[in-house]
Amino acid sequence: MPAPSALRRGLAAVAALPLLTLAACGYGSQAKDDGAARVAAGAKRIDGLDSVKIGYFGNLTHGTALVGMQKGFFQKELGATRAEPAVFNAGPSEIEALNAGSVDIGWIGPSPALNGYTRSAGKNLRIIGGSASGGVKLVVNPDKVTSLKDVEGKRIATPQLGNTQDVAFLNWVAEQGWKVDPQSGKGDVTVVRSDNKVTPDAFASGSVDGAWVPEPTASKLVAEGGRVLLEESSLWPDGKFVITNIIVRQDFLKKHPKVVEAVLRGSVRTNQWINAHPDAAKRAANERLAQDSGKALPAAVLDQAWKSIRFTDDPLASTLGTEAEHAVKAGLLQKPDLKGIYDLAPLNEVLKAEGEPTVDDAGLGVG
Repeated sequence: MPAPSALRRGLAAVAALPLLTLAACGYGSQAKDDGAARVAAGAKRIDGLDSVKIGYFGNLTHGTALVGMQKGFFQKELGATRAEPAVFNAGPSEIEALNAGSVDIGWIGPSPALNGYTRSAGKNLRIIGGSASGGVKLVVNPDKVTSLKDVEGKRIATPQLGNTQDVAFLNWVAEQGWKVDPQSGKGDVTVVRSDNKVTPDAFASGSVDGAWVPEPTASKLVAEGGRVLLEESSLWPDGKFVITNIIVRQDFLKKHPKVVEAVLRGSVRTNQWINAHPDAAKRAANERLAQDSGKALPAAVLDQAWKSIRFTDDPLASTLGTEAEHAVKAGLLQKPDLKGIYDLAPLNEVLKAEGEPTVDDAGLGVG
């Protein structure tokens, strides 16, 4: 196994950050769970399991998980096996919980998925589906930054060292011909690693001049007077790139394939409903955010954020490989062997049964 890279060290350090509310197991916060009320009379447990633990973030880019949990799509497919939610602030913490068996299936960004897979030499997790594309923006103070070239010399926030947005911003900076030390964040642009919860305050106080962040943080900055200077989707072919995947513990997938299939079916049907009912879906996502965190998003922030996210079952596997290349170029990741990171066979079975097109693993599947 190769020596730890800067990305791995950075993400491992972030894993120690406090979470929303520590649960008894030590991982994530136990979101209020009313899933039991949606168990149909006479429903049976799948694979004999009492529950399946589902992890996700309180981000709109995890909207499939938010809506699926809130509207009972997962619970309906799981029968009497309870869908137990666990909410995380950071990808490394969710990976840690997955490895410890405290989470079975999770919604997560590409960088932590890459890191979790490579750190375990491909033995601990699989990506089994996609969830969302887009929803990432560079928002700036319009009094200080009026064009892309004005970003040089400014202080720009990203969520954490080596996370998905941090890698994307460092790659974009390099493409402008500017140099930044990836560890310290110092250089032609100063990269400030700032938790999404505190970035809006930092922006309002003027301690950062902008931020490369996911939704809803980007729209919170706009509400503070910021201006969207760049949408990351504009940098990708067809405007598509993976922002959220579905992952599973490999041993759980092997032992409980019917449960995994049920969650995937719930995800596919959630995305169908989201795309058919966008206004109702964003309200459901906001209701779940309020239930999980105690605070809903203001309507203006919610509306702005939701329209920039595309919900999809396709994991957009080719873009994961590109994101890994960006991390390697930035000096945050040693060149990984990603063969086997995907197992899309269960998802494709669900998609075929639903009359939906199947998806491709870009040659990075188990076989």
